[in-house]
Amino acid sequence: MKLAVVGGGSTYTPELIDGFARLRDTLPVEELVLVDPAADRLELVGGLARRIFAKQDHAGKITTTTDLDAGVAGADAVLLQLRVGGQAARDQDETWPLECGCVGQETTGAGGLAKALRTVPVVLDIAERVRRTNPDAWIIDFTNPVGIVTRALLRAGHKAVGLCNVAIGFQRKFARLLEVEPGQVHLDHVGLNHLTWELGVRLGGPDGENVLPKLLAEHGDAIADDLHMPRRLMDRLGVVPSYYLRYFYAHDEVVRELGTKPSRAAEVAAMEKELLEMYGDPALDEKPGLLAKRGGAFYSEAAVDLAASLLGGGGSPVQVVNTYNNGTLPFLPDDAVIEVQARVGHEGAAPLAVPALDPLYAGLIANVTAYEDLALEAALRGGRERVFRALLAHPLIGQYDYAEQLTDRLIAHNREHLAWA
Repeated sequence: MKLAVVGGGSTYTPELIDGFARLRDTLPVEELVLVDPAADRLELVGGLARRIFAKQDHAGKITTTTDLDAGVAGADAVLLQLRVGGQAARDQDETWPLECGCVGQETTGAGGLAKALRTVPVVLDIAERVRRTNPDAWIIDFTNPVGIVTRALLRAGHKAVGLCNVAIGFQRKFARLLEVEPGQVHLDHVGLNHLTWELGVRLGGPDGENVLPKLLAEHGDAIADDLHMPRRLMDRLGVVPSYYLRYFYAHDEVVRELGTKPSRAAEVAAMEKELLEMYGDPALDEKPGLLAKRGGAFYSEAAVDLAASLLGGGGSPVQVVNTYNNGTLPFLPDDAVIEVQARVGHEGAAPLAVPALDPLYAGLIANVTAYEDLALEAALRGGRERVFRALLAHPLIGQYDYAEQLTDRLIAHNREHLAWA
């Protein structure tokens, strides 16, 4: 089995490598290719990756290349974890929206749109080149904004599934609080990428006992603290929102906070510099503890599980993924991409049935889906007016004056990445 990781020079990659090494019975990788245009980073990450495999007695071969076509040739699955423009572009995404009093964040609001506009054309080009070398290869997208990017891939006819680590993070957290094995915890996880709610937490499987009320009663304070939301909100909702909902439920509070500290991109850039120095140490043969602060917790386990199921291996039959709606949420079009529990196998992902949603959640999901429709059109076809319409539609913006100002800033800060600008 051959896998390729596009964006293999990312500081995330040792987390992924560690998962491949530990879970080789689930996903027996024979060849792993790390692909990245940044040769200097690739050399450091690739060296550590080989040492991790060697330490854990993994017989698989790890190679590195800056040649995309060579790297993906013959791959059974290709994982996408790229960041067009790097942390510098992310820093801009997180700062210029604040000038208009709007949230600056890399996956939602104006910053999220900027990232989508930069990313979608690049990902589609990569996917076409994968299809030329192996039309049966699966594409697993971990590149944000995952929902929009996955929808672009599916609309273009690619065999693609989107992946996020929010759900597995909740699963592991709840398992720890309940003192059970993670595999015993099944989430009623519903929504869009970075716009989800845990409507239930079930023990043993999709039809198991819902212990969410018990979790909220006994551990509500700890869960609320992790999400930086008030306990009383979860008690009133009776569900656990993802931490990304804070941008919607406490927008003005978040804007004030963001204006008082360095961007997350600046923090991550400093962390990446330190990590890359560590990766260059020939004595280091395991992922360093600092990597846990970089983000992407449990990404490797989720990626291995998904790849194993898609490639006919021993992955879990039910996983949280991003895939076509196909009637699952009846208020959305079939070709909307949702993030829910799905049955996953070699033919792809089929969402499980979801109970009727409270209008409080359904309304926001429908609104953001409409924004994502417009965002994808702007990414595919370009043009100032399409950018403006997408920003005006976003519930974190929604005012024409803000949308006008943000459109100008988005184009000015991303002109080098926008062929039409």
